[in-house]
Amino acid sequence: MDFEQARFNMVEQQIRPWDVLDQDVLNLLFKVRREDFVPAGYEKLAFVDMEIPLGQGESMMAPKMEARILQEVDIQPSDKVLEVGTGSGYLTALLAHEAGHVHTVEIVPEFKLQAEKKIRAHGLRNVSFEVGDAAKGWSRHAPYDVIVLSGSVPVLPESFKESLAPGGRLFAIVGEAPAMQARLITCIGEGAYNEVVLFETVVNPLRNAQQPNRFTF
Repeated sequence: MDFEQARFNMVEQQIRPWDVLDQDVLNLLFKVRREDFVPAGYEKLAFVDMEIPLGQGESMMAPKMEARILQEVDIQPSDKVLEVGTGSGYLTALLAHEAGHVHTVEIVPEFKLQAEKKIRAHGLRNVSFEVGDAAKGWSRHAPYDVIVLSGSVPVLPESFKESLAPGGRLFAIVGEAPAMQARLITCIGEGAYNEVVLFETVVNPLRNAQQPNRFTF
């Protein structure tokens, strides 16, 4: 298989048509080898427009989603980033190439170990890995300049917004299937936020995500 041709096709046929036009992001997709982060046996599917299963009911986001997230949060070289859900480690690696430091939290210990090994093999040293349940917030290293939730949440906990530094950006997919919205929330001042709905999608929820209040009779 010609991985470089497949990577080029992914960018030109999937990523660009999905309004990812930031040249820095597109360059990074050529630099970070996605096939190194998919589970063994899935290398030939690394560039296909699909979610790749990781095991334990979890999956790797489609390439266009990872690229769109990266473009929307507009990471700066000095930014401190929180990623909730390390998963395969591919999005973590993309974030780390752009940021000053990435704190990534994974609830499945095996995923954390596998991702850490792959990211270290890529020479990235600005990532801190932690095992824990961050579905309702992770203020341990706050404030953050960027927060990315790699799974959806039926309800977005206020703790994530409160963990943003002034000017900080939060990417979250909020809602329940079949109606979820990808949102970008920016902290414009203490306790003040600007929220933009980017697109509609469906993504697996984070484990133990906060649930909406249900009416009971």
